[in-house]
Amino acid sequence: MSVFGDYLRQSRLKRQESDDAFSLRKVAAAIDVEPSYLSKIERGEQPPPSEKTILALAKTLEEDPDMLLALAGKVSEDLQRIIRKRPTLFAQLLRDLKNLPDHAVLRLVREVRDGNW
Repeated sequence: MSVFGDYLRQSRLKRQESDDAFSLRKVAAAIDVEPSYLSKIERGEQPPPSEKTILALAKTLEEDPDMLLALAGKVSEDLQRIIRKRPTLFAQLLRDLKNLPDHAVLRLVREVRDGNW
């Protein structure tokens, strides 16, 4: 089973415990795919779907879209556009950030967002 498919299935089943609107058939209908296709994705028999479908899944399941895209091995189109503007700079930034603890990354994000240079 794929990491993406397994996570997706667990997320859907957890919600289905308290709301039958999260059955495989109903979620598939909500995101406009066939239930068999969604089932195959969940079982890892199909690769993760398109960004559009992943974003629809994120909205339906109330999941973070960037996290689902990452689990699918994808980067959103808006982030790709940002990276393409300064590819070397962003590559170096990501490599430098990879070994920092979460609290350090969060501090940096807050400083950038708030403009506290």
